[in-house]
Amino acid sequence: MITGKHLISGNWVGSGDLFKSSPSTGPSYKFSVGSKKLVDKAAEAAEEAFSSYGYITRNERAVFLNKIAEEIDKRGDEITEIANQETGLPETRLEGERARTVGQLRLFAEHIENGDYLDRRHDLALPDRVPLSRPDLRLIQRPIGPVAVFGASNFPLAFSVAGGDTAAALAAGCPIIVKGHSAHPGTSEIVAQAIDVSIKTCNMHPGTVSVIQGGAREVGQALVQHPLIKAVGFTGSLAGGKALFDLCTAREEPIPFFGELGSVNPMFLLPQAIANRGGDIASGWVGSLTMGAGQFCTNPGIAIVIDGTDAAKFINDVTTLLSKVDPQMMLTDGISNAYRAGCERMSSLDAAGQLNNESEISRTALPQLFVTTGKNWLNNFELSEEVFGPSGLVVKVANFSEMMEIATKLTGQLTCTLHIDDSDQNEAKRLLPVLERKAGRILANGFPTGVEVCESMVHGGPFPASTNFGATSVGTMSIRRFLRPVCYQNMPTEMLPTDIMSL
Repeated sequence: MITGKHLISGNWVGSGDLFKSSPSTGPSYKFSVGSKKLVDKAAEAAEEAFSSYGYITRNERAVFLNKIAEEIDKRGDEITEIANQETGLPETRLEGERARTVGQLRLFAEHIENGDYLDRRHDLALPDRVPLSRPDLRLIQRPIGPVAVFGASNFPLAFSVAGGDTAAALAAGCPIIVKGHSAHPGTSEIVAQAIDVSIKTCNMHPGTVSVIQGGAREVGQALVQHPLIKAVGFTGSLAGGKALFDLCTAREEPIPFFGELGSVNPMFLLPQAIANRGGDIASGWVGSLTMGAGQFCTNPGIAIVIDGTDAAKFINDVTTLLSKVDPQMMLTDGISNAYRAGCERMSSLDAAGQLNNESEISRTALPQLFVTTGKNWLNNFELSEEVFGPSGLVVKVANFSEMMEIATKLTGQLTCTLHIDDSDQNEAKRLLPVLERKAGRILANGFPTGVEVCESMVHGGPFPASTNFGATSVGTMSIRRFLRPVCYQNMPTEMLPTDIMSL
């Protein structure tokens, strides 16, 4: 049942100011608006919780993570219903996202029980070493303290209250405060209810997880500036993320801001691949481009191809396929308006539109395809900016040298893709070192939508794809964001952390 309240240190708290949800279908609910005062209460509770939660056994944290997954699954039908109403995302997509959400909680439980993430090291004392002796030195990774997490608009489950940032921080031993996204407050509350039950069942400190709804900029700014917060996990727009990043660095004690800010995820279509498989690549691109109305941070927004007959056929195939796609509901009115504005911007930059569709319903979107030249792209930086939605840009380059130049001029990306056949490998080998400097994940003959949650995934990249090129927000390596190394020198054995003694 939706109460419209915040979860603060184990209590469901209302506030005087209210906001109404804006669902795509179904009823609208009233929710309490977050405030700086609530942030203070949540942060103080999180700091208090850290003294216990940060030092319980890995097994206890694993049991807690698994319990959260269990409680979310218990509410599966309720979550799917409210999330479908709030976001317009289809039930199958939401059920898959819930499976991903509980799956990554369970994956982190398994990961911390394994213990490899602790990176334990031991250099034995060498008292007789000449000319200088060496002390006994042991190293282990320790949790950093309370963490702020921002829910994302486009993933109401997997990047929200119990999403990847939450799973990684809790696995590390860090209490969290979640800023729920106003696009799906009902979904956020039900998931928060699942966490609340888990906290009580597992006898965790009530300040281990707090969830604050609404409050827009005031709450976000208060969170990242609060002196008890030691790191921030964020998935969202470049403008919003950059503003919060600047606040984190301007603090008296600067803290890491792990922001995943978006990407155009360019694809490089090499000559033999497009000659042999142009139709298949076109079909795959359209499917990836329009999946979830293009509202994925890994949406492949740009295809770079050498101009000629094969390129013309590819553009024609893509145009034909896109023209058959029905209007799709977007997550919010704001995202829909931004999508339209982005398409208008593309048209103003000498990127010729191949489709002239306009949805009659304001919150729905039809796919758009634009075509430009390599020269024009190189002279117009705005053509490299993300249009969040089902919009694609084909860049026709004069030759491979111009393709290389575009690769060199790219800003940081989450992904880059090479479509290659055997005879394209010499060119691909020349592109690869350039793309390694641009992206966190490089694909061959695939499409980047769909980010596997596993040990080896990297979901991040050089700025502006993310604010920390050494981090990932997906996969077990994401736990590193919320840990720091501590070295113990000549420490009596009985005083060492329990985890270090298994080395």
